[in-house]
Amino acid sequence: MKSLPKSLSDKLAERINANALRQLGTDNALIDFSSNDYLGLSVSKDIFDGAHDYLIRNNIIVNGSTGSRLISGNHSLYEITEKTVADFHDAESALIFNSGYDANVGFFSCVPQKGDVVLYDEYIHASIRDGIRLSNATAYKFAHNNIEVLTGLVKRYRDRANEVYVVTESVFSMDGDCPHLDAMAAFCADNNCRLVVDEAHALGVFGHRGEGLIQLLNLQDVIFARIMTFGKGLGCHGAAILGSAALRSYLINFARSFIYTTALPPHSLATILTAYNYLDTSVLEKETLQINILFFNAEIERLGLAGFIESNSAIQCAVIPGNEKVKQIAATLQQYGFSVKAILSPTVPQGHERLRFCLHAYNTKEQVTQVVELLANSLLYP
Repeated sequence: MKSLPKSLSDKLAERINANALRQLGTDNALIDFSSNDYLGLSVSKDIFDGAHDYLIRNNIIVNGSTGSRLISGNHSLYEITEKTVADFHDAESALIFNSGYDANVGFFSCVPQKGDVVLYDEYIHASIRDGIRLSNATAYKFAHNNIEVLTGLVKRYRDRANEVYVVTESVFSMDGDCPHLDAMAAFCADNNCRLVVDEAHALGVFGHRGEGLIQLLNLQDVIFARIMTFGKGLGCHGAAILGSAALRSYLINFARSFIYTTALPPHSLATILTAYNYLDTSVLEKETLQINILFFNAEIERLGLAGFIESNSAIQCAVIPGNEKVKQIAATLQQYGFSVKAILSPTVPQGHERLRFCLHAYNTKEQVTQVVELLANSLLYP
């Protein structure tokens, strides 16, 4: 087998020298403070059995979708599930993609056009950045959650652009914080900008039914598009873009990550459908998660731990600069039985490395106290 080209070997060596080489992990029995399964729905027997029973009742006994949705893969469950998702989120329409990455790449590569301007938060997800790179629009980042900087950019480019798209997340994956969505939505309406919000880490966490921050703030009618990802709070797989019926039709015709990929199999759709119905009727997991978020923040305050980014979401991050140091502390927490992951540069900017604690409905208060006290001791006695 031929060796790796030297240019690629050199890039790997740079990662190793920076103590930033990514490697795949394995299953473990550690206490989970790292996964995105905020409500524990990925292991819900009710959802597993419900999806299976739905397929059997409706005589859907197939393993694959057989092709893309435009060829042979658009089975009847798509229409049912997309209507359920749209109704749940008070949206005119929903279009399901195979993943959140596919949804963002598909949307941002085909919706913004030449002559348009995309203004995106500097901490936006990599999938959105990749989609923007594939578009013909001009893009500029603005300082994280900073409406003043965004205002300056809009004043500079609004008159010379055909359309201006403003892009943010309702909960940022690497900080766990939230933008001022009320103010941002009002600003976009006043300045004729189209606001696009990725709600990947808000679904299941915020809202009376877990519907996300946009609906909690009653902003759904002023948002151009929302991206809902199912692999986190919903505990399954896939994503949907919410918007107008016209936007849905446009994406079907021009989003390459939708057009040129094999559709999800019926079992995936049955799981999404069952998970949404479960989310709509269950309250215990959502309430317990909120209690754990409040308790985690109270424990941080009790112990006087500095460096945590202010967050009311399930993502809590302690900034610990330096790849080596943050990896060492993460290894200590793992040694004592807690799955807490270090987020290294270049995933985050150098000097902003952090420990990322993901909270869940199934974490106990005792576990929260133990892991936070262990962190405090690790910081005092590295």
